[in-house]
Amino acid sequence: MKAEQIKELDKEYIIGSYGRYDLVCDHGKNATMFDKDGKEYIDFTAGIGVNSLGFADEGWIKAVEEQLHKFQHASNLFYTEPGVELAKKLAERTGMEKVFFCNSGGEANETAFKIAKKYGNTMADHRKNTIISLYDSFHGRTVATITATGQDRFHTECFEPYAQGYDYAAANDLESMKAAVEKNDPCAIIMEIVQGEGGLIGLEKDFVEGVQKICDEKDIILIIDEVQAGIGRTGSFFAYQQYGIHPDIVSFAKGIGAGLPIGGVVCGKKTCDLLVPGEQGCTFGMNPVVCAGANYVMDTMDDEFLAAVCKKAEHLRAELEAIDEVEKTTGLGLMIGVKLKNKKADEVVNELLANGLMTLTAVDKIRLLPPLTISQAELDKGIAIFKKVLG
Repeated sequence: MKAEQIKELDKEYIIGSYGRYDLVCDHGKNATMFDKDGKEYIDFTAGIGVNSLGFADEGWIKAVEEQLHKFQHASNLFYTEPGVELAKKLAERTGMEKVFFCNSGGEANETAFKIAKKYGNTMADHRKNTIISLYDSFHGRTVATITATGQDRFHTECFEPYAQGYDYAAANDLESMKAAVEKNDPCAIIMEIVQGEGGLIGLEKDFVEGVQKICDEKDIILIIDEVQAGIGRTGSFFAYQQYGIHPDIVSFAKGIGAGLPIGGVVCGKKTCDLLVPGEQGCTFGMNPVVCAGANYVMDTMDDEFLAAVCKKAEHLRAELEAIDEVEKTTGLGLMIGVKLKNKKADEVVNELLANGLMTLTAVDKIRLLPPLTISQAELDKGIAIFKKVLG
């Protein structure tokens, strides 16, 4: 089909819950995408952090294909090898205990909430079930996870009533967190180490350590949401590993699937055995095809790979900060927010796209999430387009 025909069919048959950019994707390789007319684009989005290994990684394709030739699905009522292997790798990589698999970050955080609420209602020395998140956070689009999301723009009247048992504290403000804990006596606190949808806001080490101390002292489950920041994106396998903390639950998704849908939680000793048969499930969770690809992702992200991510991030950040229109960059690793001095981020993103660079927005910033495998040539092509548009 021609590009215009695809756009018309999308408008006619797809529910309009997305504001799409003017690009009809056709095929790609690593961090380079081609549209239906053959125009080249450098990708600084990775499918909103999903395509950790870029487009059409040959090793990942081989791993997925090999499993497809065996069987594509069996359900969680039977044992399957790829998911068990993946769970073992995640536990060993984190020093935690057990994993629950689902399809997405929203489902992963829903699972984390259920585990935390069960702990608070049955295992703590008294009944408690409120969950505290941070202002400017984002945790998903289900009723519970959108309630936990600390941004008023997502809490519109048309979706009321929202879930009960959620409250908020200010990021990087330990006194605000202490006040919220005192007010609510929560069962859990959930935080993103880098707030993606909230504007690429990184949490300060002292704040993160302080929250860990509060959780330890008051028997509060600490949930770290690594849906966007995890799986090598920030230069360590999980972002929290740069902060020296020990969460009870870590949620993950996006980059571990490298393009196929997967999510889950890794649980520590305090939380790993709380769920029993019938209390949580997911039809497609631990799908063997997806897990086969995820195992390849895990095997790829060794110390050398992560060191290369840090090097690419340092180069990209330095080049961007040298542009006069750029006020500052925020974030961690290849999870970068670009704050502009005068121009509006959404307008610049459209200009960049017209010039062959795919980028995103986050509140008032340009958001960059390039594939972790992006080559130096692709990185420099993207930087050149930035300089052209902002110069």
